[in-house]
Amino acid sequence: MAKADLDKKPFDVAGMFDDVGKNYDITNTVLSFGLDKYWRRRTRERLDLKPGELVLDLAAGTAVSTVELAKSGAHVVACDFSQGMLAAGKDRNVPKVVGDAMHLPFADEAFDAVTISYGLRNVHDFEAGLREMARVTKPGGRLAVNEFSTPVVPGFRTLYKEYLPLALPPVAKIFSSNPEAYEYLAESIRAWPDQERLAAAINRNGWRDAGWQNLSGGIVAIHSAIKPA
Repeated sequence: MAKADLDKKPFDVAGMFDDVGKNYDITNTVLSFGLDKYWRRRTRERLDLKPGELVLDLAAGTAVSTVELAKSGAHVVACDFSQGMLAAGKDRNVPKVVGDAMHLPFADEAFDAVTISYGLRNVHDFEAGLREMARVTKPGGRLAVNEFSTPVVPGFRTLYKEYLPLALPPVAKIFSSNPEAYEYLAESIRAWPDQERLAAAINRNGWRDAGWQNLSGGIVAIHSAIKPA
């Protein structure tokens, strides 16, 4: 079974997600105590999508997030560099494209909005990924980054940081087709920038006015920004 490390070599990360695709959705639901559905809905609401808009759902995985976004009436394209993840979502009737976040297979200024959920921290150079997302977005277009973040309550923050490495791998052994991958996922969440630092990174890589909305006490944060006109 493939397992990535914090160097996040693209081949290793793609192979790891190929291995977890089969049971990815159910594992996420269990590990998030069912909050994953709520987080996806809030991302759709945050983007404020309009019918007929063209939207890129990057790191879409099994395309469960793409289906949620499409409830807005927008045309949403699922893109992921793990063929195994996209194959696991083959029954979801949305367009699917294999693509690397650092080298997207789309034209300049093609999309009205772009979003990435729980995937930016897995990009080898996430700032290059942000610039590439800006490239394929129209001037004035919107970005939403839904990602695990830093809980805002000090006591809970400490508990959460300790929970991740202890709880994720044992639970993943029950539900996941590649439980070792969740050791990396716990490490990557713990090492990820907090809300303010991520907003600063977004603003210096092709976007402006980055802000965030904490969900579930900051376990997850949705960062949003605008591409300069």
